[in-house]
Amino acid sequence: MRKKLFKILARVNKAVLPSFTKRRLDLSTASKWQMMIFGYKLWVTKNALD
Repeated sequence: MRKKLFKILARVNKAVLPSFTKRRLDLSTASKWQMMIFGYKLWVTKNALD
């Protein structure tokens, strides 16, 4: 059940949130909100794969 929820969240994130890797964003110069979005997407992806 939990894994299914994270897979759904990952699909929603892909459709709604911006992709910073496609924009070639340098993480050392990213703003706080960009780092927050990046961390959230990473957390969801990690839990969807487990």
